[in-house]
Amino acid sequence: MHTDTERCVRAVQSKDARFDGVFFTAVRTTRIYCRPSCPGVPPKPQNMEFHPSAASCQRAGFRACKRCRPDTSPGSPAWHARADAVARAVRLIQDGLVDREGVPGLAARLGYSTRQIERQLLAELGAGPLALARAQRAQTARLLIETTPLPMAEIAFAAGFASIRTFNDTVREVFALTPGELRARAARSRAARSRTAPAAAPTATPGAITLRLPFRAPLEPSNLFGHLAATAVPGVEEWRDGAYRRTLALPYGYGIVALAPRPDHVQCRLSLTDPRDLTHAISRCRRLLDLDADPVAVDEQLRTDPLLAPLVDAAPGRRVPRTVDAAEFAVRAVLGQQVSTAAARTHAARLVTAHGVPVDDPEGGLTHLFPTPDALAGLDPETLALPRSRRTTLLTLVTALADGSLALGPESDWTEARERLRALPGFGPWTTEVIAMRALGDPDAFLPGDLGIRRAAEGLGLPAAPAALTARAARWRPWRAYAVQYLWATDSHPINHLPA
Repeated sequence: MHTDTERCVRAVQSKDARFDGVFFTAVRTTRIYCRPSCPGVPPKPQNMEFHPSAASCQRAGFRACKRCRPDTSPGSPAWHARADAVARAVRLIQDGLVDREGVPGLAARLGYSTRQIERQLLAELGAGPLALARAQRAQTARLLIETTPLPMAEIAFAAGFASIRTFNDTVREVFALTPGELRARAARSRAARSRTAPAAAPTATPGAITLRLPFRAPLEPSNLFGHLAATAVPGVEEWRDGAYRRTLALPYGYGIVALAPRPDHVQCRLSLTDPRDLTHAISRCRRLLDLDADPVAVDEQLRTDPLLAPLVDAAPGRRVPRTVDAAEFAVRAVLGQQVSTAAARTHAARLVTAHGVPVDDPEGGLTHLFPTPDALAGLDPETLALPRSRRTTLLTLVTALADGSLALGPESDWTEARERLRALPGFGPWTTEVIAMRALGDPDAFLPGDLGIRRAAEGLGLPAAPAALTARAARWRPWRAYAVQYLWATDSHPINHLPA
């Protein structure tokens, strides 16, 4: 969109928050870049230039606006609605892969040369992988500076910087403030808020980080958090004090996150054993809640069907509940084949108790990390309280995940992953598509054979036969996964309601 100057100017002049993160406005006279909804007076059109990423703005010599904080914008929905190499590269960079494995590691995951990856990213985002990772490190550093009492040296390495000098130079260049000035500014802001609002509850766990996860409005939380709470695996997930809580397996350790819906953001509370995992944890939480979606674009498309329009108008902004770990969800999808939600939770809880890694949760009832494919690959099938055919399906799946012959993650090509899943025994259309929808993040995944979808179709006057419903759903593309959420919501199942 950043190449459509006229459209970008209109978005900036109307302060349209829908485009935050889609493009960035750089002002030539002030050398500042902003989000489109910046509350400041819009600059003259002749002084504006538009960039596809914050990294592109920084590469061109602009610094972040201190008022609208463009580095905290939601991510562009394009990178989560596409499965090409550029989109997959962006998702991996958001996961912090470049900081852990470098550009060669990124290229290896995608099956391209480093030169091809750099060329494609530069063409679409105006910055290469190192510049994109640098912009993300700066954002992580700012978050740690403003929300934790960690020493600056620890923050530098936790954010992914190779040296304290690089950390200082980058923060000063991107935000036009030193790290110390950023922390002092944040402290003054908190003090001002405390004079006009009740004091916040004290932090119960030392080292916990509380932050706001932005999203594009509207967001309907009932099916999103209701689904996660209703299907929560005991020991790994729980609903407590108005928040969905779960354990996270992370590259350098583990974490516990609590996510609570608020009118204009999702409150996120993270407890990490290693602060270097912050970027990865935030990326996984945003993916879990589908926070980078563009609900206006989705709902506009679905409203073109007169039978879906009333559902959309009743509760606009439904998101697709996704996952923090694609391999975990694939295992849970197999356990949930042809059984109730309660039975699927019971089967998963048994695996967790027997093979999960124990964790400490002083604030709640979480006890384990979900077992990895490596931990499950050697389990005895006779210990599984499952039909023999489903035991075979589960063991084949975890073996393929453990030996790398099946890759499910941000780098996955959706078409190829579907083909590999369908080649496994016991993987029919429902299992393949629910994994594509919730684990791979394909916004067009569709479940015409799902019982809840068939019931909803019959109630709305849509064709219930899978082939006929698939033909009718062509008008919902490329957002059929969101249509599934609206159809599911016609039922009174607990997945559609926030817990009391």
